[in-house]
Amino acid sequence: MSIPSDIEIAQNAKMLPIKDIAASLGMSEDDIEPYGKYKAKLTDEYMQSLADRPNGKLVLVTAINPTPAGEGKTTQTIGIGEALGRLNKKSIIALREPSLGPCFGVKGGAAGGGMSQVVPMEELNLHFTGDFHAITSANNLCAALLDNHIHQGNELRIDTRRIILKRCVDLNDRALRNVVVGLGSKADGFVREDHFTITVASEVMAIFCLATDLEDLKKRLRRMIVAYDLDGKPVTAGDLKAVGSMAALLKDALKPNLIQTLEHTPALVHGGPFANIAHGCNSVIATKTALKMADIVVTEAGFGADLGAEKFFDIKCRKAGIAPSAVVLVATVRALKYNGGVAKADLNRPDMVALKKGIENLGKHIENLQKYGVPVIVTLNAFISDTDEEKAFVEEYARGKGCEYAYSEAWEKGGEGALDLAEKVVKLAESDKADFHTLYPDDMPLAKKIETIAREIYGASAVDIDRKAMQELKNIEDMGMGNLPVCMAKTQYSLSDDPTLLGRPSGFVMKVREVYVSSGAGFVVALTGDIMTMPGLSSHPAAYDIDVDENGKIRGLF
Repeated sequence: MSIPSDIEIAQNAKMLPIKDIAASLGMSEDDIEPYGKYKAKLTDEYMQSLADRPNGKLVLVTAINPTPAGEGKTTQTIGIGEALGRLNKKSIIALREPSLGPCFGVKGGAAGGGMSQVVPMEELNLHFTGDFHAITSANNLCAALLDNHIHQGNELRIDTRRIILKRCVDLNDRALRNVVVGLGSKADGFVREDHFTITVASEVMAIFCLATDLEDLKKRLRRMIVAYDLDGKPVTAGDLKAVGSMAALLKDALKPNLIQTLEHTPALVHGGPFANIAHGCNSVIATKTALKMADIVVTEAGFGADLGAEKFFDIKCRKAGIAPSAVVLVATVRALKYNGGVAKADLNRPDMVALKKGIENLGKHIENLQKYGVPVIVTLNAFISDTDEEKAFVEEYARGKGCEYAYSEAWEKGGEGALDLAEKVVKLAESDKADFHTLYPDDMPLAKKIETIAREIYGASAVDIDRKAMQELKNIEDMGMGNLPVCMAKTQYSLSDDPTLLGRPSGFVMKVREVYVSSGAGFVVALTGDIMTMPGLSSHPAAYDIDVDENGKIRGLF
């Protein structure tokens, strides 16, 4: 008998009407805006009614550096939420929305896997409630207004060589990385070089996810730098008179989305910046709302802890005034052996030598997380190929690093398979052992912040910041924005800026080739290595295998 695929499991799920999921949280039908039968948005009035409620405990789920073997971070996040329900804990999971780029690319969707999924899976991975389309439209409206302003006489004296704002689309399309716009006749606009980024890497996405309400969203949009004028002074979306219309497009999208897991645990899924090129966390609005609605909120940050968790702590927690009570660090025996040099095809074979070598990647992430003062639970995501010797070695290693440890079978068994993990999450979260603090202070110089992250989190021996990038850091500080945190754009596959350096590399020089300020989001972006803000497609993208059958059922989505 063949094992059903994730999409087959999701399509056979018995979902409850979304009004019933809302009712399990004490909500009435007036507190939600349904988008069909199984998904809804929370109303502004409901969220405002939560203001005086105390906050629950926040638990972050992160992972080692991703490998082709898979780690299962989202699956474990969902499994913990389902297990908490079995323990009669009032819990919510808070996730990001999937981008269409990975869905049609290599990575696939972001609904979890096996018996630990959020549903409706197809709708979540494809369009969902239209939030990303709203963000794309708002970004591109601003770009259209900018080019129109130049065409209509350029009263703001915008320097067309220093336009910062990029257009965006939520697909992997490398041909749009560098384009020329305005070709044709004089009526077709001013000819200039332009660029596209994927929607999830846009500043509008970052603003959307860090805003606390509609008014804060408008303030952030107003100060978003879109270009510089001929005197070198910043031109903002506010200067273009773009803020009101952008906010009108984003108004409904700003409300968090409510769906459910296979075991009917409530899930708020909202926002979706990538962690390798953006800050990689779901929206502040969704997280802070969930903390008012539940005793324990389980959220995740993208890719490995060197990216997602660092940005969750140093950007999201700093900006939102929230703090986690515990961190779950996910790994697999297979991924650790891959970090130890084993080829993907051979990962099911026992190999203690490779495991002992690759586990250093896990060790570095443990040390990094402990620098933030938050207790860590190492979780081994179960695979049928795991041997008793391998599992015992990882457990002994984790406990030797001062961590709790749990073996999770959430993929196979859902909440039942994550009960031990969930019990330890509850115990640690309710112990109040966390003494959370960020890695660096606000007033540290920007170049020093970059160096601190590179040395302390990545393990770099030195940092090489390009001369132009260093000048831009000075310009940002001269504009009064030196107190902002830094958002590092780096490959997810390695602790270093070289994706081929697995395990725990050392002695490398981190190279920063470009920096720019996302003044609306409230951070400075540093581009390292060869990282791109518009991904490309592989030789066999997932889009080749996705189809709809004669009954309207989607196939091939994962």
